[in-house]
Amino acid sequence: MRKAGLLLTIVLLLAVLSAGCINPGPAGDKETLIIFHAGSLSIPFQQLEKDFEGYAKKSLNVEVIFQSEASGSVEAVRKVTDLGRKADIVAVADYTLIPQMLVPNYTDFYVLFATNEIVIAFTEKSRYADEMEAYPEKWYEILERPGVTFGFSDPNQDPCGYRSLMAIKLADLYYGKPIFEALIEKNTNVYASGNHIHAPREIEPKSSKVVIRPKETDIASLVESGSLDYVFIYKSVAEQHNLSYVALPDEINLRDFSKADHYRQVSITLGSTGETIEASPIVYGLTVLKDAPNRELAIEFLKFLLGENGKKVFKENHQDFLDQPVAFGNVPDEIRDIVRVEK
Repeated sequence: MRKAGLLLTIVLLLAVLSAGCINPGPAGDKETLIIFHAGSLSIPFQQLEKDFEGYAKKSLNVEVIFQSEASGSVEAVRKVTDLGRKADIVAVADYTLIPQMLVPNYTDFYVLFATNEIVIAFTEKSRYADEMEAYPEKWYEILERPGVTFGFSDPNQDPCGYRSLMAIKLADLYYGKPIFEALIEKNTNVYASGNHIHAPREIEPKSSKVVIRPKETDIASLVESGSLDYVFIYKSVAEQHNLSYVALPDEINLRDFSKADHYRQVSITLGSTGETIEASPIVYGLTVLKDAPNRELAIEFLKFLLGENGKKVFKENHQDFLDQPVAFGNVPDEIRDIVRVEK
């Protein structure tokens, strides 16, 4: 009886297996993508990664695991160049960091894909919020007032930081007033020689009026909580965090490509890298590194991001996407039909 019972158990088990009740069938491979990206890309990238996971599972039979790290763009690049860390993709808020710091040793191509502008964000809890809302042209006067606090990200780590300083220096030229001296030199160890800004390696506030954090999303949270009145930040981040904001004139906000020559009057030298950067219209860039651990899948993600999927996600998150991304260098064949290749 025992032998008969054992035989029946084996027969039933084989029947279950043949019916597919235990065997789930062939599963897609698990593959990892490592991305170092600008803090201002956090929200659109989270959505893109989720969308790509579904696409890869269905179309590529791959289960993608993303390891994404948000930081200031300079810091993102230095993770590769200074710390020797491996990544598949680097995406930065200032595309010029790629040719300056990653080409030719770490990559041989890059793509320009999105734009932005500098605004001054605040909430109803900010001091003089009603006045800032009613008279936005008085923004620099309001920021100067006793008790009012404002902030920006660290220019040595984050393009939003050095672009904020550039915008304030451009305000000197636009309004014909020493706004940079009153807001920056009086309250930090950052200083300007004419239209050239010097940002020491360690930025030190001289008073509690100015607050500095590593990346723009860090400082946005201080405004949201009411512990900081105003912040110089990207428009997309202000929109994504439902912050009120003052839109600055095009001569100041680094948005207008037709004003590139005007912006170029201002420059900054960063103490962290020794690099001198000229003010220019804000353009985001990305690349796949030469030694990317999963280069083939990284190129697939690039195709996904640069096409209609990426345009849709960025539009939903209030950030302008280039009508056609622009690529430089040894551009992979897989993306040549969705970018404009420049030499």
